[in-house]
Formats: sequence, C-alpha cells, structure tokens
Amino acid sequence: MVLNSDGTKKPFRKHKPSTERSAPVKPGLQARAAAAKILAAVVDRKLPLDGALDHEHGNPAYRALGESDRALVRAILNTTLRHLPRIDAAIAGLLDSPLPEGARALHHVLAIGATQILYLDVPDHSAVDLAVEQANQDPRNRRFAKLVNAILRRLGREKEQVLDAIGKVAPMPAWFIARLEKAYGRDAALAISESQLEPAAIDLTVKSDPDGWAKRLNGVVLPTGGIRLAAFDGGIPSLEGFDEGEWWVQDAAASIPAKLFGDLSGKRAADLCAAPGGKTAQLVLAGGAVTALDQSENRLRRLRSNLDRLGLKAETIAADLTTFEPTERFDAILLDAPCSSTGTTRRHPDVLWTKGAEDIARLAALQERLLRHALTLLKPGGTLVFSNCSLDPVEGEDVVARVLSDTDAVERVPIGAGDWPGLETAITPLGEFRTLPTMLKMPDGISSGLDGFYAAVLRRVA
Repeated sequence: MVLNSDGTKKPFRKHKPSTERSAPVKPGLQARAAAAKILAAVVDRKLPLDGALDHEHGNPAYRALGESDRALVRAILNTTLRHLPRIDAAIAGLLDSPLPEGARALHHVLAIGATQILYLDVPDHSAVDLAVEQANQDPRNRRFAKLVNAILRRLGREKEQVLDAIGKVAPMPAWFIARLEKAYGRDAALAISESQLEPAAIDLTVKSDPDGWAKRLNGVVLPTGGIRLAAFDGGIPSLEGFDEGEWWVQDAAASIPAKLFGDLSGKRAADLCAAPGGKTAQLVLAGGAVTALDQSENRLRRLRSNLDRLGLKAETIAADLTTFEPTERFDAILLDAPCSSTGTTRRHPDVLWTKGAEDIARLAALQERLLRHALTLLKPGGTLVFSNCSLDPVEGEDVVARVLSDTDAVERVPIGAGDWPGLETAITPLGEFRTLPTMLKMPDGISSGLDGFYAAVLRRVA
C-alpha cells in the first residue's frame, strides 16, 4: 500500500508505457563527432594523433566506430592538421566577429566541416548538415547552430574564392615557419611548408637486388639504394617479398645514417635508440655484430618481431642509455636520438601542433647528453653516426658543434657529396647530411620528397 503524506491511501494509477523513441543517429554523425573530439585532444591538449587513433587504446569515440568510419576519421584529421592555418583563415574571413573566448569546441566543429568542404570529396550539404547536428547535440554549441549553418553554407558557395584567398597562408604554424625561415631563408621555409601537404611516399629498404625488386614491385630505385613505390592497391603485407622478409618499409632519409658506416664486417656495432629496428637491420646486413639498445621493453619486442620476419639476429638490451655501460666498447655506434620529429610532418601532421619551441630546446639538451655519453662507449678510432628526424638545426648541427667545440678526443668525418649522387645538395659545407622534404624529385607517377633528416659522422681519436 502506498500512502500520501497525510496518511490517506494513495490511489493506484496504471502507467502507460512510453511510446516516445530517441531519434535515430544520422549516418556519419558519430565519425564527425569523433574527429572533432580528437582534433581538440591534439590541438588543445597536445596529445599525439597516433595514440588517439590506436585501435586498442585510442580515443573511445574512435574505437566505437566501424572500420569505414575510422578510415573517414583518419582522412578528416590528417587533412585538417595539414591545412589547419588555412582552414582557420577561411573561417575567420567569413565571421563578422571572432568566435567567443573559450569556444574551442565550436571552432573544432567548424574546422572539421570546413575540411570536408574545401579539401575532401564529401558533398557540401552532408558536411553542413552533420556539423549543424553536432552543434545542436552539444549544449555548449547549441546556440551557435545557425552560425555553423551560415558559415559552412557560405563556404560551400564561395569555395573557389576562399581557396584562392587562403592560398598564400603557410600551412605550417607561424612559430615553426619563423624557425625554418631563420635556418633556411624565407623561400625555402615556405617551400618546406607546402611540401607537407603531399602525403609521404612508401619507401622500402631491400636486402639485395634493388633493380630487381623495383621491377617486381613497380617502383624506382632511389639514390639511397632503396625503392620508392608507385600507388598500389592493397596493404603492405600483400606485396611480394614481405612474408619472405626481403625488404622493410623505411623512408629514404631514415635509411641514410646506417649507410654512412659502410662495411661493418668483423666489427661490434651498437644501435642505441634502436626500435622499431629498421636501422638495426641495416647494421646487421652491413656485417656488424649488432647490439640493439632501447629503454622500452615493449618497443624491443616489436624490434625482435621485425628482425624475425627479416631473418636477422641482433643482441637486444632494455636499458637507459644515459647509464648504460657495456663490458666492451664498440667499433661503431648509431645514435638516432629522440627529437621533435618535425621532419616527418608528411606522415605525422600533428607534430607541429603537439610540440613547441620549449620542446625543441628540451630535446636538444637531451640529445647532447646522450651524444656525450655515447662517445664514451666508442673505441679509439671508432665511428659514431649521430642523427635525428628534426628540421631544426638546434637539434642537429648545434648539438654536434657544441660537443666538438670542447673536446679534442672527437673529430668530424666529412661526408663527400660525390659519394651520394642524386643527393649532393643534401651535403652541407661541413660535410654533414641535411635532407629537406623538398629534395628528391621523382618522375611522374612517383611521389617526390623525403623526410627531413640530419646526420653527422664523428670519429673518436683518443
């Protein structure tokens, strides 16, 4: 029995089941919502894109999607991050006044919608409709739904004029353009910035017979001795030679440092920041007895798996390089040091949005500490190659210059431009490697460019 508050009996009322149903989710809405959430994580919280897009541990909104929607999210995010300064300029140019302070969620909805209209093969009406729906479903953005509709519809109507107007906006962030301009000059900085708009090529390092593999895989042989593939259908593992371990994927620039040692037969060699193992494999193929060192056991497991596929063997050690002391010094050491990775923006367009000038300074200090310790692990007469995939000389040339300036025990071994036909312009006056994404022009049908990389050869003389 149910009583009222005054003690009298409460009449029984039969409740009718609700006939209301929640409105069905519009197809594609969850993918756009996931893209906006991940864009916010990258740009506002400086979280790496690869982590957000991890199929097991990534962003929950992304993991909840089917594979086709995941592919769409990846395309939207990579395109947005490659063009973000231009997208921001396009949106700003259509607003009568700036977006309210703190309206970042609204900005990301507009950016995702603008990317589809300006740069992707998505019908304008679909991009607009789903962006408006996103705004309506978010309490923070609901009052701006009409603004989202107006801005994106106008963007669709004026697409060509907008693209023309934003074409002179550098697609890299202003803070990094300023650093490139200081290092390479204004024209080169802008050319590097434009080059990141082209997706990276797929390069392979082969165990042997590059000409034969280029023919079999419809590629071309590069000045590095590797192969660059033309466009193909299917995944990498489906290609001939993958299961047999005849080659591995490795950007042309990333393959250069290990090649600087030449023949390592009879020598003890160390790869000190080894995972995922492409450079380790090169050192093994060069004849060295190789020790692969990495701080992460998980990363070493991946390295060992990669070497197993290739049929190659190396000793692996999980250790902190700054305290690592081998029982015997090495004849050759490769130190491909942790860096800002600003030379890899064709593959990782989030890098310039998750890193800043303070990160470059911090990483340069770490690189110098690692280099100084690595040199103590080298036999007199031994060779060390120091490298990284940063475009910023603060992380490359400046580190080596400081180390050489205060020790007589180490000397630079100049790299000869004549030894690298096709890459002569990548050899600096001091005899160091400095590749830029604008280098390595290819024939029609084959992507040009390569990662930005720095490498120097040092010899311990005492």
